[in-house]
Formats: sequence, structure tokens, C-alpha cells
Amino acid sequence: MPTFWDDNRRAQELIRERTEISRVLGRLKELTGQADDLGAMIELADEANDGSLDTEITDSIRKLGMELDEFELKIMLSDRHDQKAAILSIHPGSGGTESQDWAQMLMRMYLRWFERRGLRGEVVDLLPGEEAGIKSVTIEVTGDYAYGFLRGETGVHRLIRISPFDASRRRQTSFAAVHVAPEVDDVEVTIREDEIRIDVFRAGGPGGQGVNTADSAVRITHLPTNLVVSCQNERSQLRNRDTAMRILKARLFELAEKKQRDELSAVIGAKKEIAFGNQIRTYTLHPYQLVKDHRTNAEVGNVEAVMDGDIDPFVKAYLLWSRGAQS
Repeated sequence: MPTFWDDNRRAQELIRERTEISRVLGRLKELTGQADDLGAMIELADEANDGSLDTEITDSIRKLGMELDEFELKIMLSDRHDQKAAILSIHPGSGGTESQDWAQMLMRMYLRWFERRGLRGEVVDLLPGEEAGIKSVTIEVTGDYAYGFLRGETGVHRLIRISPFDASRRRQTSFAAVHVAPEVDDVEVTIREDEIRIDVFRAGGPGGQGVNTADSAVRITHLPTNLVVSCQNERSQLRNRDTAMRILKARLFELAEKKQRDELSAVIGAKKEIAFGNQIRTYTLHPYQLVKDHRTNAEVGNVEAVMDGDIDPFVKAYLLWSRGAQS
């Protein structure tokens, strides 16, 4: 007779599911208790009828509302990879300095958002632009539900603004592509040694300064798919290699998942491509101020706040939208 531990990977998955269910139920009991306490306080205030508890009640309602919103978000993060760490990459579109500057603005936005949400974002590979901005960046994001919160950010992001690089002050449109993949250490991703080429080089920073004094940066090319990943944030070549392999596994896994989704889309007649000209979100700085997500129709007029990391309205709207799209 088969036992629970015969399939170790499945057993670990079931244990994680049980732990998560217990956590959700425990948090639900906590919030129910807070709501009961608040109800009792309101009854006391009605009996006293002197306004002495008004401030405390108002603060408690506000706090409970915020905690319920956060709990609602966590409940929506139920996909099998939502709890995992994430690999976030940003690449500018055509347009040279304009798009490279936009890519750097997006990088700053996400790094600020990580701070707000208590996530840790570590830049593992950064290629600066010649004049301004960045040519590419890869960030390893760790913390509770990192991938779940970020998965809706994959796609093309469009910026409309008066160009700071144009002496004529003309309006410009720039594009940058964001890609998010889950880290998949617990999923079997087989990479044979004869399928990869590993190059080491000296890491470089803006202006060509050497970040490291030795050739410790690592670039790995997966020959069958031509995927290239690199890491240069550590002084240890071995640690850079380990990080690059984690990123490569994540991208290969995401590639396999995308292939399955594309095959399913072909069967059901749906086609959703992520390509320039098919942006998921537009950030308009001129002639008016607005950030709009074209999938969910969520809009925020305070563009400065969004660029400073306040993207929670779009994250929540996407989770609600994707749940409806899957049902």
C-alpha cells in the first residue's frame, strides 16, 4: 500500500497547503474577534451616549477596514506559485534614451513598492544606458506572496510625457516590457550541462567603472532556447552562478507554462499576445495626469504617487479581474 511519503514532492506540497489553510483560518478568527470587540464597543458607546468612545471607535473601524482589505488580497492569492519569490525583469522598447529612462523609472517604482509591502528586492543584474536610464534590469524579489502580488505586472507599460531629452519639448511615447516569473526550486527543471554555456566577466557599473576587481560576474546561455541570464551583484563567482541558475530555471519554467497556455488558447480560440502596441497599462503625464490599466479599467489620477510605489490599486484590481476571467 502506498504511503504519504512515497511521493516526497507531493507530500511537501500537501503540507504547504495545510499550513496555508491553517494560517488563513487563524487570521479569519482573529479578524472575527476584532469585529466582535468593535461591535461590543459600539454598544457601550450607545449606552453611554456621551461621545467618549467616538475617537477610539473611528480608529478601530479604520484599522479593521485596512486589515480586511489586506486579508482579501491574501485570499485571492491562491494559485500554486503565488507564495513563491519572483524574478522581475524590465527591458526598454525601441526609442533609445527615452525608453531606457522609462525603464529606469519603472525600476524605481517597483523598488519603492517593495519597501511599502515589506518585500525585499535585490538587483542581480543591471545594464545601464549610455546617456541615461537602463538597458535592462533583473530583480530577485523575496517575501510573502512576492510572485502572487507581481504576476499581473507582466506586459508592456506605456509612458506619455513631454520629453526631458527633447529641446523642442515635444510629447513622446515610450514603452518598456516587464516580465515576472516565479522562483521554482521545488519544481523539477532539468538543465543538462551540455545545454548551457557559462561565461565569466568583470562586472561594470555606470560609466564603465568596475564593480568587482575580479572576473566574478556570470552569464549563462541556455543553448536550446537561446535564453541568456546574468548576475553580477556578488563578488563571489560561485554565488553569482547559483543566482543565475535560479533565474534560468525560473525562466525555463515560465517558458514551459507559457507554451501550455498558448496551446490551450489555440484550442479554445483565444489569443493573448504581449507585444509593443498591446500595452497593459498607460502612464500619462501630459496633457493630463492619469494611470490606466487597460485590462481592468482601474484608474489613478495621482501619477506621482503611483511612480513613488503606490501600485496597490492596480495589483488588487488585477487579482479581482483575473479571478473573474478564470471563472
